Amino acid sequence: MKKIFSIYLLFVFIPVAVALEHLSPESNSLIFFAAALAIIPIARLISESTENLSHYTGEAVGGLLNATFGNFPEFIIILMALKAGLQEMVLASLIGGILANLLLALGASFLIGGFKFHTQNFNPASSRVYSSMMFIAVISMVVPSSFSNLFGAEDIVRKEYLLNIGLSVLLLITYILYLVFMIKTHPDLFKSSTIDTDENENHWSIGRSVVTLIAASLLAAWMSEILVGSAEETGKSLGMTTTFIGIIILAIVGGAAESLSAIAMASKNKMDLTLGIALGSCIQIALFLAPLTVLLSYFIGPGPMNLSFGKVELGALFLAVLMGIMVSTDGKSNWYKGFQLIVIYLIIAILFYFMPE
Repeated sequence: MKKIFSIYLLFVFIPVAVALEHLSPESNSLIFFAAALAIIPIARLISESTENLSHYTGEAVGGLLNATFGNFPEFIIILMALKAGLQEMVLASLIGGILANLLLALGASFLIGGFKFHTQNFNPASSRVYSSMMFIAVISMVVPSSFSNLFGAEDIVRKEYLLNIGLSVLLLITYILYLVFMIKTHPDLFKSSTIDTDENENHWSIGRSVVTLIAASLLAAWMSEILVGSAEETGKSLGMTTTFIGIIILAIVGGAAESLSAIAMASKNKMDLTLGIALGSCIQIALFLAPLTVLLSYFIGPGPMNLSFGKVELGALFLAVLMGIMVSTDGKSNWYKGFQLIVIYLIIAILFYFMPE
C-alpha cells in the first residue's frame, strides 16, 4: 500500500505541468519532465482499473482493454505530432511503441515476476497466436518501406500512396478479425494457465472500474498532449535526434500505462494477462494504430503519410520480434529471459542515440 501511495503522490505534477505550460511556455524541458512524471500515476490507475475489470471479463479481454486504453495516450501523441507535420516522429513512435512493449515492458515483467517466482507459466497457445500476428506486423511494415526504397521515382508516387491505403484497409480488417477470433470464436485458446488466487479479494464494481478507466485515459491523453508539445524542443536542448525522441522517449512515456500494468500483473503471477497487455499492445499498434494513422494523415496535417521506415528501424523491429518469439513460445518465463529482452532494448536504444539525424 505504501508503494501505491507513493506513486499516486506524483499526481501533483499534473497541476505543475499545466502551470508551467501557461506561465512559463519557454521552459520546454521542465514541462516535458513534469508531464512525463504525471503520466506515471495515471498509468497505475489504468492498471488498477483493468485488473479489476479482468476479474469479470477474463484475462484475454482484460489484456485487450488495458492495451486499448493504455495505447490511448500514444494515439493522442501521434495525432498531435501528425497535426504538427512531424511525420518522421510519428513513424518513429510507432516503431518505438512496439519495441518498448515487446522488449522493455515484457522484459521488465519477466524480470520482476522472476524475482518473486522461480518459474512462471502462461498459455503457450495464446503466445503462438500473438507471435504469428507479430510476424504479420513486420511484413506489413516491410512491404511499403521496400516499395519506397526500391521504386522511389516520382512517376510511381501515386502508386505508393495507393499501396499504403490498400495495406492500411487490409490491416484494419485483419485486426478486426483477430478480435473476433480472440473474443468470439476461439476464446479457449486465450484461457489462463494459472489458477486465480484473488477470489477472496475485494474487487471494484464494473461501473467503478469502467468510469475510472475512462477518466484515467482522458487524463493521460491530456498530459500526453502537453508532453508532445514540448518534446521536440526538449530533445534539441538535450542533443537528441527526432528519431531517438520518437522511438525511445515518446514510446516509453506514451506506453507507460500498459508497461506498468504488465509489470504489476507479472508480480502477481498473472502471466497470461501480462502477455495479453504487452504483446496485445504491440499487435494493436502495428495492425490498428499504424494503418489508422495513415488514413487519418489525409485529413490531419500538411500531407499524407506512408508507412516507409528506414533499414535500421526495420532491422530493429525484426530482431525484436524474433527475440520475443524465442522467449515466449514455450509457455514459461524466468528473470533471466527478462534480462535478455531488456539488454536487447538497451542495445537498440544506444544505436538510435548515436545514429545521426
